[in-house]
Amino acid sequence: MSEQANEVKSIKSDSNLLMHITMKLSDGSAADSTKVNNKPAKVKMGDQSLSPAFEAQLLGLTAGDSKEFTLEAKDAFGDVNPDNIHYLDRQKFNSETPAEVGSIVTFSQPGGEIPGVIREVNDLSVTVDFNHPLAGQAITFAIDVVDIL
Repeated sequence: MSEQANEVKSIKSDSNLLMHITMKLSDGSAADSTKVNNKPAKVKMGDQSLSPAFEAQLLGLTAGDSKEFTLEAKDAFGDVNPDNIHYLDRQKFNSETPAEVGSIVTFSQPGGEIPGVIREVNDLSVTVDFNHPLAGQAITFAIDVVDIL
């Protein structure tokens, strides 16, 4: 047998893989998990869908491996960008699109739709935050590598 026949496939910078991802907030509560619907995420390393810091944690893992690591906000979903917080005229909201703190509203824009979270409502304006809901938070990721394709 050649040495290659015994070689275990490990994650490289251009690998395609299937993995379960569970995200936990700093208080330990689960923010999201692919295990809920038992649908592992398909990931292509190097396509910029994951941060370089996240990808660095995956390199060298093999199918069946599990790993848990914490990334600071800038390496997870980014820091909160004040430019992504907008103040909209209260009159733009109505019974079909109520202005309720905590609700997510989708706005159309060139190139698609963008969700925003309503942070504050007063008589004249509604504060809408277009940052990712997990922006500004350190996130702990629990990874289970299902397969390397």
